[in-house]
Amino acid sequence: MGCLPSKQNDSDTGSRKRSGNVGEVAVFVPGLRVPKSVDLFQSLGDILPWCLTQRLSALRTRIVVMAAQEAPIVVKPKRKTATQHGGSSLPDLRQALEDYLPVLLGLVKDGSQLVDSIHFVWTNQEDDAEVVLYETKIANAWYEVLSVLHLMAMLCFSEANSLLLPKTSSDSNPKVSEESRRSAIDIFLKAAGYLDCAIQHVLPQLPPDLRVNLPVDLAEGVLHSLLMQALGQSVDIQLGMAMDSPKATLAVKRRLACEMVKCWHQAEDSITKYTLAEGWGGKHQLFIKWKHDEAKAAAYYYHGVILDEGNTEKSHRMAVAALQAAEESISQSKRASDAFNAMPPISRNPPPWGPMKYLYEKIPKDAANKVRINQDLYNQHRILERAPTLLDFAVALKPDDYRLPEVDHAWN
Repeated sequence: MGCLPSKQNDSDTGSRKRSGNVGEVAVFVPGLRVPKSVDLFQSLGDILPWCLTQRLSALRTRIVVMAAQEAPIVVKPKRKTATQHGGSSLPDLRQALEDYLPVLLGLVKDGSQLVDSIHFVWTNQEDDAEVVLYETKIANAWYEVLSVLHLMAMLCFSEANSLLLPKTSSDSNPKVSEESRRSAIDIFLKAAGYLDCAIQHVLPQLPPDLRVNLPVDLAEGVLHSLLMQALGQSVDIQLGMAMDSPKATLAVKRRLACEMVKCWHQAEDSITKYTLAEGWGGKHQLFIKWKHDEAKAAAYYYHGVILDEGNTEKSHRMAVAALQAAEESISQSKRASDAFNAMPPISRNPPPWGPMKYLYEKIPKDAANKVRINQDLYNQHRILERAPTLLDFAVALKPDDYRLPEVDHAWN
């Protein structure tokens, strides 16, 4: 077991700068790590039967080739027009990774001595126009498993981003179909399952000294932040669908908004433990802050609307405070969004649609009306009063239960 020097200090991967423009971003994909070719026959020699080494090599080589082809798509996603069809091959790459895992796990089964027999090499794909590769070479098969799960999750993020970019059309009201939104929820929960498996079942297999030297992309806190991002964005979609449904009560919308707050709070808490002040890592932090502020705005808004239905002075006073907090949060989210898009690589928001389009318009209007009607209450209590802890209303959302597959029968 060992870790050979990389071409770049991988502990700095989160703070490195990245040039270019990544276009519209509905789901932030914080970089892409792709495998690089290695000579498995040289590493394994006569240890394994030739046919097994050949199968392992063929599966990995297929992934290397496919990942190189798909990297530009992930780095620079494009929004399709309303008439465009045809699919991405990202699901095909994810399936190739699924096929690879059972064979790969033979290297680590039952305390195998083969665990450190191969130096697995992965690179960080930075930009399709100005390619900068940060290479990490580690002789541990669990590192390969961890990298595979991370790539599977990032492919899910990229797929969800494509689904959630509103299609261009002749009308001025961009929309994302309900089918696309439901598919995106399923994909987010799959990504969360991959990341949860990586944290719970793969990271603990790595020796402490190796875990310390992992690229920041694979650090436990960053993986947990990505996990909570996946859950937060899936709840965001569910809130939008609830807002479209005449059957959804205000209490349901508040519960979903509060669940979003919880997810993005945990995501922000996990990633801010790392020094990622600029570059790709800094951009990821700003994306999480932006979405956290949006979630708080939605939760305070629905809490305020519910409180305003009360018939007491206290309920109206708390409603004023909650709506004022929603207005403050929506202003903070706009600033975080601007900072996120301005940080290289430059990005932009897709045309507004769904719940946040509604809330960006509704919150300032309702807050202003409520303050005008209850001016005395606002002046007296805008600083002293705040809504109760929003997390009290949240109900936990869980990732898919993803488990590592059984070792391929060829190892028997």
